[in-house]
Amino acid sequence: MSAQQTTHEAITLTCVREFDAPRRLVFETWATPEHQRHWRAPVGQTVLSFDADFRPGGAYRMRMRSAAGVERSLSGVYRDIIEPELISFTFAWEGDSAPANLVTVTFEAIGTRTRLTLRQTPFVTVEARDAHAVGWGSAFDRLAEHLTTRKHS
Repeated sequence: MSAQQTTHEAITLTCVREFDAPRRLVFETWATPEHQRHWRAPVGQTVLSFDADFRPGGAYRMRMRSAAGVERSLSGVYRDIIEPELISFTFAWEGDSAPANLVTVTFEAIGTRTRLTLRQTPFVTVEARDAHAVGWGSAFDRLAEHLTTRKHS
């Protein structure tokens, strides 16, 4: 393995999570801005707005506020959408000098459950990658809760 491959692996985030919901429902919850407003930010953050043109080449933008009142925005462009299997999009914090990275989310049916795999790359530092791992993990906790309400509505 070359040094470049080792460095690349160090700045790639992979998260795998299973949800007790069918694949189509999990995919739809990712594809619909109204649902993303309920879960997309980590615990302790409030999604102020989530606007999206959900199609390849379409843009999205999310604004959120921390418990301390700090507002941040992120935005990107959808690259690939294969319903209900895959969504990929760019991700960049507005006002941040770090380059945008690419997020690829796959949805795998496991009986009546869904295995979601998120891959995000590249990160400038391991610390940035690890911060995103915490953020996505917390957002996935909220996603699991939101899926429970959707299954029963």
